[in-house]
Amino acid sequence: MFVCIQSDVVNLGKQCGLSQRKIQTWFRHRRNQDRPSNTKKFCEASWRFVFYLVAFTAGLGSLINSPWLWDHRECWRGYPKQPVAEAHYWYYVLEMGFYLSLLMCVSVDVKRKDFKEQVIHHIATLFLIGFSYCANYVRVGTLVMLVHDSSDFLLESAKMFHYAGWTRTCDSLFVVFALLFLVTRLVVFPGRVVYTTLVVSTEFFQPFFGYYFFNALLLVLQALHIFWAYLILRMVYKFVFLGKVERDERSDEESEVDDEEEEHEEDGEECSWQQRKGTINSKLASLANNCVLNNLTNQRNMNSRLPKAR
Repeated sequence: MFVCIQSDVVNLGKQCGLSQRKIQTWFRHRRNQDRPSNTKKFCEASWRFVFYLVAFTAGLGSLINSPWLWDHRECWRGYPKQPVAEAHYWYYVLEMGFYLSLLMCVSVDVKRKDFKEQVIHHIATLFLIGFSYCANYVRVGTLVMLVHDSSDFLLESAKMFHYAGWTRTCDSLFVVFALLFLVTRLVVFPGRVVYTTLVVSTEFFQPFFGYYFFNALLLVLQALHIFWAYLILRMVYKFVFLGKVERDERSDEESEVDDEEEEHEEDGEECSWQQRKGTINSKLASLANNCVLNNLTNQRNMNSRLPKAR
C-alpha cells in the first residue's frame, strides 16, 4: 500500500507535470488494484456456504435420534462415563478442522470489519471443541455446534447473491438469516444451552475447573453474539426504513465507505470540470468570433483607404 505525504505529492507533480489531484487519483487507483475482487469474495462465501450447509445437515442427522437433543438433562445423566458415538466423533473432527483452517487463513482471507471479533470467535470455538472433547462434554458440545451452524449458511448464501448482483434475493435471504440468527443466538443458545451448562449440570456433579472454563468460553461467544446482533439489527433498521440493505455490516472491507466517498468526490470534480470546460469553450468560441469580425472590419478599412486603380 502506498503512503504519501503532501510534500511527496507536490514533488511528484512537479517531476511528472501533473496536478496534485491527478497524482492522488493515480495512487488511489493503484491501491484499489490490490483490493479483493467480487470473484474472490464469491468463492470464499461459496466455500463457507457449502461447509455450513453440510455441517448443519450432518450434525442434525447425527443428533436427530439422540435423547439430549430433546431433553437437555440427558447431556449430564451418567457423566463422565458417557460413550461417544462414531458419528459425533467425526462431527467434532469436521468442525475442528474447519475452524483451524479459518484461523490459519485469517491473514490471507478478505479482511473484514469484525476482524478482531472473528479471531476471538475462532480461538474460543477451538478451545471449546478441544476442551469439550477432552472433558467428555461431547453431548452439550454437539448442541453448541448445531446451534451455531443453523444460520450461518443463510448468511453466506446471501453474500453469494450480493456479489452476483441479485439484490432482491440477497435481501430476502438476509431477512430470513436475521430472524433465525436472533432466535438461535439470543434465545435458544443462552436460554437452553448456556442454562443447561450453568444450572442443570450442577444437579449431576459438583462444579470443577472445567465447569468454570467451559462456561466462561460460552459467555465469550454470547458476548460476540450480542455484538453481531447489534450490527444485524442496524442493518434491519436500514432495510425497513431506507428500503434496502446498504451493505453487510459484519463482512464488508474496512475502507469501502472511504472508496465510495472518494468516487463521489471524483464524480463531483468531473462534473465540475465538465462545466468549467463548457464555459471555457463557449468563451473561446465567442473570442474567436470577435477576432474574426475584428479582422474582417480592419481589412475593409484598409481596403477603403487604398487608392482605387485607374
